Amino acid sequence: MNDDNAAARVIQDLRAAAAGSPPGSRLPTVRELTARHQASPITVSRAIRALAAEGLLDTQPGRGTFVAARAAAAVPAPDLSWQSIALGPRPAGEDAMSALLAVPRPGTIPLSSGYLDEDLQPAATLGAALARAARHPSSWQRGPAEGREDLRAWFARGAGALRAEDFVICPGGQAALSTAFRALAAPGDTVLVESPTYLGALAAARAAGLRVVPVPADNAGVRPDLLAAALGRTGARLFYCQPMFANPHGATLAPGRRERVLAEVRAAGAFLLEDDYARDLAIDADPPPPLVCGDTDGHVVYLRSLTKSAAPGLRVAAIGARGPAGARLRAARVLDDFFVSGPLQQAALDFVTSPAWPRHLRALRAALRTRRDALLDAIRRHLPALDPPSVPRGGLHAWLRLPDGADDVAVTTAAAARHVVVFPGRPWYAAEPDAPHLRLTFAAAPPALLDEGVHRLAQALLD
Repeated sequence: MNDDNAAARVIQDLRAAAAGSPPGSRLPTVRELTARHQASPITVSRAIRALAAEGLLDTQPGRGTFVAARAAAAVPAPDLSWQSIALGPRPAGEDAMSALLAVPRPGTIPLSSGYLDEDLQPAATLGAALARAARHPSSWQRGPAEGREDLRAWFARGAGALRAEDFVICPGGQAALSTAFRALAAPGDTVLVESPTYLGALAAARAAGLRVVPVPADNAGVRPDLLAAALGRTGARLFYCQPMFANPHGATLAPGRRERVLAEVRAAGAFLLEDDYARDLAIDADPPPPLVCGDTDGHVVYLRSLTKSAAPGLRVAAIGARGPAGARLRAARVLDDFFVSGPLQQAALDFVTSPAWPRHLRALRAALRTRRDALLDAIRRHLPALDPPSVPRGGLHAWLRLPDGADDVAVTTAAAARHVVVFPGRPWYAAEPDAPHLRLTFAAAPPALLDEGVHRLAQALLD
């Protein structure tokens, strides 16, 4: 017996019966349908559930299956134009964030993504960890608002200079950024950022009512001399920085600049928000220690997420700081959402403290190296004039300088017409961009697709 055919017959029978009966009418029982269609009870139950999910049937345990109430007739759409006046201007950066998070359409080649390709995610291991966590009744109970102590201790060991009690667990790095900007500054204050920098940080800072001022960076990271000038001119007390494999340009703060940057922040009496998103994404060598390891006076606020190096659905991050700054971060998190899901915290802890975590990181490093090299080879083959001057040593992206006068947004649109997704450089700047760029991701597609995607991008540039 073919279960699919049997299920289709049951669905067709029930759909016809429901269409010809008034709401509330009793429909044949599972036993009757089983005999009528020579189908198993499981197949009949599955068909009933499918129609109930459509709203066609009403299943009542112990009583039977009935025709559901008819949906109300469609009414004309209300006039909601008044909301545009009540809401006022849209926040800056909304469109760019929506485009960044858009799921690629089937058949397109993704050369833009902030996450790992499905093939690189430890989905089976995470699923098993979550299943184990879900079976523990205690994981469903309310835990500490700041998150599990053992998970915070794991993040603290990675930071090196902070304790478990300095951290609070957050539902992802973006949530942690939003918390930090609101907790460490007040609306109207100035925040300094590298230029270019992560556009999610720009959006979160602006949403917090902060004035965003860029500080130029080069292939050795942010320039300490210009950071000192910006701190002095603006009076800013917060500097957002990605010292390692910065998104989008991939630079790592040079060893000779690390202490100078910390010294300038200390001299200004400011905080440095260290976004260590790529701690687990080094490719060619082990990463340098976080900046917070060299901070003795509580100037560095440290953020690390598991999402980039594991899977988009593992929305677990931690942000930590010492003293009153840490207390403000913890208080702000409580106002947002009380605490992060207990089963998700348990699953994350299970994963990162098991042998599966180092195995995943070793496999990920090898896969990212293969894909990075494949992307760079494709660029040299199809777009030799755009070959990046330096090889990304980690992270997920390559930063391509377009020819002077090129329109990065127009190139992105032309590439989309050829079914390849790239992201323009313009939104990553807090002010005017110094040149047109594209951010290409090598982690979101296998090598063969990377080559085809760059080939299509080359055709788009000709357009």
